[in-house]
Amino acid sequence: MNSELLQQVRVIDPVSGNDKLADVLIAEGFIKAVEPKIAHYPANTVVRDCRGLILGPGLVDLYSHSGEPGFERRETWLSLLAAAAVGGFTRLTILPDTVPAVDNLAGLARLRQQEFENKHISSLFPLPPSPPHVHYWGAITLKQEGQQMTELAELASGGVVGFADGCGLSNLALVRRVLEYLEPFGKPVALWACDSKLVGDGVMREGAGSIRLGLPGNPAIAESAALAALLEVIAVTGNPVHLMRISTRRGVELIRDAKARGLPVTASTTWMHLLFNTKDLNSYNPNFRLEPPLGNPSDQIALIEGVREGILDAIAIDHSPFTYEEKTVPFAEAPPGAIGLELALPLLWHTLVEKGGWSALQLWQCLSTNPAFCLQQEPAAIAPGKPAEVLLFNPQLTWRVGTDTLKSLSTNTPLLGQQIVGRVVQTWC
Repeated sequence: MNSELLQQVRVIDPVSGNDKLADVLIAEGFIKAVEPKIAHYPANTVVRDCRGLILGPGLVDLYSHSGEPGFERRETWLSLLAAAAVGGFTRLTILPDTVPAVDNLAGLARLRQQEFENKHISSLFPLPPSPPHVHYWGAITLKQEGQQMTELAELASGGVVGFADGCGLSNLALVRRVLEYLEPFGKPVALWACDSKLVGDGVMREGAGSIRLGLPGNPAIAESAALAALLEVIAVTGNPVHLMRISTRRGVELIRDAKARGLPVTASTTWMHLLFNTKDLNSYNPNFRLEPPLGNPSDQIALIEGVREGILDAIAIDHSPFTYEEKTVPFAEAPPGAIGLELALPLLWHTLVEKGGWSALQLWQCLSTNPAFCLQQEPAAIAPGKPAEVLLFNPQLTWRVGTDTLKSLSTNTPLLGQQIVGRVVQTWC
């Protein structure tokens, strides 16, 4: 029997509320035992001294981008799955902005076929031992143009995890019809509050920083005005909605008020919005060009507190690969987005837990348990009889972010070339 015994590992499990040292026996893909000390285990068990290491449930990403199909130079299925596994993610949820978009059953079938074929191609490009489970958002509108609904019922029956365009929807009448139409299907709906007309040509958050750097400003009301309007629609329809990419202090306030009113909303921000702000744009590094843009320092503080207090339910990665050539342009001309699957956990651990006073359980709640709930999935747990959907994390392992250490095909991250501390050493899925 294929089994491993992890001795004296720190077990972090938000489902049970445990943060403790224990021995954990994993066999044939399941957690067999979690005890203070395991003295009896099957023959041929691999015994590992895990003192100083952390065993946590696998991470769940709410929304990220795939390069394949359409942009294989940015990311292939193999590189995407490898990056997710190395980052500790056991569930990956892909936005529908592939080429072609996932706006019909044929597109969804094509995507699944490509995923299947890539998982079974030659050993020249092997997958990690435990690649993550992949789920797909279905597009709300045809070609994600915000004008005409897709065949929502067909996509729902075809097995999409839920519906998200991944871009702002300005037609509120359409949003209302979509929410009312999808109500019987019980699928998650994710919306991004963004008024493109208010954004204009803005490339960084409007404020003193944008004036000083001479970059067009994206005003906070581009988010808050759109969010207030979406919340009014949700109040009328009563349908649960997940609000993506919250990036402003006012956005946090609006969601706090909405939850206090009993509106059925969950919300997320991205890992980079918790770690960086407009002051980091002094270098004009195009890998800091994001959408929505990094917030002002007051926005960053509000986002961190919003997640810690549970106003914002989850931390998303929004992994967005771009080639070197695409990103090596002036800041204002760079496409928005950065990779993050391999980097998020160590940097969030260092900033929020080691330096920010968060508990380990709080961080795992936001990266694993709550994202699963937002997707209406059962969260992974570390308990006897449960599937081994876990990661082993070394918070003290130092490594350099480079083309030789990243599994992602793209390297569009402002951390390229830097030493960081903390890395996932194994993922079970």
